[in-house]
Amino acid sequence: MKAFRITGSYADERYGKQPFSVEMAAEDSEAVKEKAYSTIGSKHKLKRWQIDIAEVAELSADQVTNHVVKYQIGE
Repeated sequence: MKAFRITGSYADERYGKQPFSVEMAAEDSEAVKEKAYSTIGSKHKLKRWQIDIAEVAELSADQVTNHVVKYQIGE
Protein backbone atom coordinates (compact mmCIF):
# COMPACT_ATOMS: atom_id res chain seq x y z
CA MET A 1 0.00 0.00 0.00
CA LYS A 2 1.05 3.58 -0.70
CA ALA A 3 -0.03 6.82 0.97
CA PHE A 4 -1.63 9.63 -1.03
CA ARG A 5 -2.90 13.16 -0.32
CA ILE A 6 -6.00 14.08 -2.34
CA THR A 7 -6.91 17.76 -2.67
CA GLY A 8 -9.85 19.36 -4.40
CA SER A 9 -13.28 20.81 -3.72
CA TYR A 10 -16.91 19.82 -3.70
CA ALA A 11 -20.16 21.66 -4.33
CA ASP A 12 -22.13 22.68 -1.24
CA GLU A 13 -25.55 24.31 -1.57
CA ARG A 14 -25.15 26.52 1.50
CA TYR A 15 -21.49 27.51 1.32
CA GLY A 16 -20.54 27.20 -2.35
CA LYS A 17 -17.34 25.32 -3.17
CA GLN A 18 -15.75 23.66 -0.15
CA PRO A 19 -12.05 22.77 -0.39
CA PHE A 20 -10.78 19.50 1.06
CA SER A 21 -7.51 17.70 1.62
CA VAL A 22 -7.48 14.11 2.81
CA GLU A 23 -4.84 11.40 3.25
CA MET A 24 -5.67 7.85 2.18
CA ALA A 25 -3.86 4.60 1.54
CA ALA A 26 -4.35 2.55 -1.65
CA GLU A 27 -2.47 0.53 -4.25
CA ASP A 28 -2.33 3.25 -6.93
CA SER A 29 -3.66 6.70 -7.80
CA GLU A 30 -6.77 5.40 -9.62
CA ALA A 31 -7.77 3.29 -6.61
CA VAL A 32 -7.33 6.21 -4.24
CA LYS A 33 -9.49 8.43 -6.49
CA GLU A 34 -12.29 5.86 -6.35
CA LYS A 35 -11.92 5.65 -2.57
CA ALA A 36 -12.07 9.45 -2.27
CA TYR A 37 -15.20 9.69 -4.42
CA SER A 38 -16.84 6.98 -2.34
CA THR A 39 -15.87 8.38 1.07
CA ILE A 40 -16.57 12.07 0.41
CA GLY A 41 -19.74 11.29 -1.53
CA SER A 42 -21.22 9.14 1.21
CA LYS A 43 -20.21 11.51 4.01
CA HIS A 44 -21.72 14.62 2.36
CA LYS A 45 -24.45 12.97 0.23
CA LEU A 46 -22.82 14.03 -3.06
CA LYS A 47 -22.68 12.56 -6.55
CA ARG A 48 -19.31 11.97 -8.24
CA TRP A 49 -19.82 14.89 -10.64
CA GLN A 50 -20.15 17.25 -7.65
CA ILE A 51 -16.64 16.35 -6.41
CA ASP A 52 -13.66 17.93 -8.16
CA ILE A 53 -10.32 16.23 -7.45
CA ALA A 54 -7.55 18.70 -8.31
CA GLU A 55 -4.45 16.75 -7.28
CA VAL A 56 -3.40 13.30 -6.14
CA ALA A 57 0.11 13.31 -4.65
CA GLU A 58 1.99 10.28 -3.40
CA LEU A 59 3.48 10.76 0.07
CA SER A 60 6.53 9.24 1.66
CA ALA A 61 6.11 7.57 5.04
CA ASP A 62 7.54 10.53 6.99
CA GLN A 63 5.09 12.98 5.35
CA VAL A 64 1.97 11.11 6.51
CA THR A 65 0.15 12.72 9.46
CA ASN A 66 -2.94 10.49 9.69
CA HIS A 67 -2.34 7.63 12.14
CA VAL A 68 -4.73 5.25 10.37
CA VAL A 69 -2.91 5.75 7.05
CA LYS A 70 0.45 5.19 8.79
CA TYR A 71 -0.83 1.88 10.09
CA GLN A 72 -2.22 0.88 6.67
CA ILE A 73 1.11 1.48 4.92
CA GLY A 74 3.01 -0.43 7.60
CA GLU A 75 4.67 2.31 9.60
